[in-house]
Amino acid sequence: MSGGREVFRVVEELRARMAGGDYPLGSLLPAQRKLAEEFDVSRDTVQRALVQLAEEGWIEARQGSGTRVLDPAQAQDPPVQVLRAQQVQSYTARAAREGRVTLREFFDEAFAGPDVVLDVCTLTSESLDTQIKGQIDRIRSGLAAPRSIAIRMLLPSESLVLPYPRALIDADGEVTAQLKTRLLRITHQHSESIRVELRQLQVEKLVESARIEIRHVDLTPIFKLYLINRTQALHAPYEVIERPIVLGDTEVAALDVLGLGATLTHYVVDEKNPNGRGSVFIKGWQAWFDSVWTHLAR
Repeated sequence: MSGGREVFRVVEELRARMAGGDYPLGSLLPAQRKLAEEFDVSRDTVQRALVQLAEEGWIEARQGSGTRVLDPAQAQDPPVQVLRAQQVQSYTARAAREGRVTLREFFDEAFAGPDVVLDVCTLTSESLDTQIKGQIDRIRSGLAAPRSIAIRMLLPSESLVLPYPRALIDADGEVTAQLKTRLLRITHQHSESIRVELRQLQVEKLVESARIEIRHVDLTPIFKLYLINRTQALHAPYEVIERPIVLGDTEVAALDVLGLGATLTHYVVDEKNPNGRGSVFIKGWQAWFDSVWTHLAR
């Protein structure tokens, strides 16, 4: 994969997060090193993405102060104010018009209710961890106050031979094995993070109950699926791509899938039309999830 496409992916995701409120106006973006680890790209790719976002008026980098999401009211150059405001409005409108949605907006809605029930099927737990951390911040700040949180997550079996990530040049399979180890490490890290954060919420008595149950299944994920309170669904196919992955001090050309950058489609149950598109989609996929959870997953 070319570096240009990786830069585009990082720029698009950061734009979506800023427009969707994940990184509010005036807040600091994560450090470049952290962004590089999250997106599995080089520091150079992150730097190029940040330069583009700065030129577009989304962010401002100050030596020793980090990279701040630009507040139009504080901008010195009036054209930048106009450009930034127009881009936020245009990006959000385009996202809604084309059906592109973000997890954050639907998690905000779900966690505003009294009980949160999430069924998730995914390759890793990275995106879910990011969203749960965001909601925990909202709970601690009083912006959300659910009574209970119950999460079931389906992950591929750790012994399963996955077609991705896979090194493009790997005669003896050793590099691909290292990529698999890296994938499992990322999954363990984020899964444990979710467990600890939910447990902490309960210990602090910010919720009555909060739990996550994880099961593994001998199926290669070809999509990510979020079923929210059995009334909404977010679904995205994984796109197989070529991209460099950092292993230690080296970059490995590999086949992988888009996770954080995958385009989600939203479905909702129509109570007045049980045979409608959203109702049928959610009923069918909820039945699929329940059946795999009960009969195949361990």
